[in-house]
Amino acid sequence: MEAVVVDAGSKLLKAGFAVPDHPPSMIIPTQMKCLPADESSTDASLHEIIVDPVIRGFISDWDAMEDLLDHVLYNGLGWEIGNEGQILFADPLSTPKAAREQLVQLMFERFNISGFYASDQAVLSLYAIGRISGCTVDIGHGKMDIATVIEGAVQQISSRRFELGGLDLTNLLAQELGKSYPLVNLSISDVEQIKEQYACCAEDDDAYEKLQLSCPEEQHTLPDGQVIKIGRERYTVGEALFQPSILGLQAHGVVEQLVHCISTVSSENHRQLLENTVLCGGTASMSGFEDRFQKEASLCSSAIRPCVVKPPEYMPENLSKFSAWVGGAIIAKVVFPQNQHVTKADYDETGPSIVHRKCY
Repeated sequence: MEAVVVDAGSKLLKAGFAVPDHPPSMIIPTQMKCLPADESSTDASLHEIIVDPVIRGFISDWDAMEDLLDHVLYNGLGWEIGNEGQILFADPLSTPKAAREQLVQLMFERFNISGFYASDQAVLSLYAIGRISGCTVDIGHGKMDIATVIEGAVQQISSRRFELGGLDLTNLLAQELGKSYPLVNLSISDVEQIKEQYACCAEDDDAYEKLQLSCPEEQHTLPDGQVIKIGRERYTVGEALFQPSILGLQAHGVVEQLVHCISTVSSENHRQLLENTVLCGGTASMSGFEDRFQKEASLCSSAIRPCVVKPPEYMPENLSKFSAWVGGAIIAKVVFPQNQHVTKADYDETGPSIVHRKCY
C-alpha cells in the first residue's frame, strides 16, 4: 500500500496516496461539524457548530483534527483498522516543535500507523518542480510564508511568516462591497465565491490607480437572486498583496519581502535562490498575480531580481494550489522505501522527540 500524503491548510485539506504526477484524490474543507455536549439527538442538526481545526496554518483544535483525519484516512482513503499504513505530512513554515511532537504522537498512538515522516511545505513545493534549492512564496488562506531553501533545507533565519492570506482578502472584499452595497446582506461564503470568481491583479500600481477611477464592471447574481456589479473592488483585493497598506498594515509588498529575505542569505547563494522562485498556495493562483509579481521583480532596484519558475508540463494542472502535496508524494517514494522515516520502533524507543532527529 502506498504511503498517504496529507497537507492540511487553513481552508482546504489535501490528501491521497503518494502518486506524484496526479493531484491529491481528496481536496476537502478543513472543517468539522461538531455538536454541543448537551444537545439531544432529536434537534442536533439544528445546532451543529462548524469547527476549523487549522487556524493561520497551524493546528489549533487537536480533537477536531483527530476527527477529521479519522474521516479522511478510514472513510476517504479506505484504511482498515489494524492495517494502517505510512503517512507523510507537509508542515508550514515556523511550525512549533511542540506541535510537531503532538502530531507524531497522535499518529502513532491514536492511528497506530506503521511509519511517519514530515517535511516543510517550502521544501516539498520545490521538489514538485524538480528543485532542491530556491525560494517559495506560499500564499494560502490564513498565512503567507516566504522561505529560502538551500540543498533541501529551509534557511529559518532568512525565511518569514506573515499572518496575511486569502481570509484577509475576503474580509477586505466584504468591506469594499459593503461600501458599494450597504443594503445588500452578503454572507462571507458569498464574498468568498465572488473573490474566487472575479479577484485579480492590475498590471502595475499605475494601472491600479487608473482602474480606481474608471473600471469595467461585471454583473454577479447572488444566491437570493439579487444582482450586484463587481468593478474596482476586484482589483483592490489583488493590490493588497503588493500594497499591504490597503489592509491597514505597515509592511512592504510581497516582492519586496522576498527580496529582503534573499538579501539576508550569503551572496554566493543568491543566484540559485533567484532563479528558482516558486509561487504556490491558493491565493497565489489569483488571475494576474504571477504576471504582476514577475513585472515588479524585474523592476527591482537592487541586483536581486527573482525569477518565477514554471512547473513541468507533465505535472497536474493548477499545481500551485497543491504543490506541497505533490512534493510530498515525490519524497514519500524515497524516505519510506529507504527507511529514512520514523518507525514504530523508533517512536516506542525515543518518544515524540524522535521527529526532530529523523524529519526536517
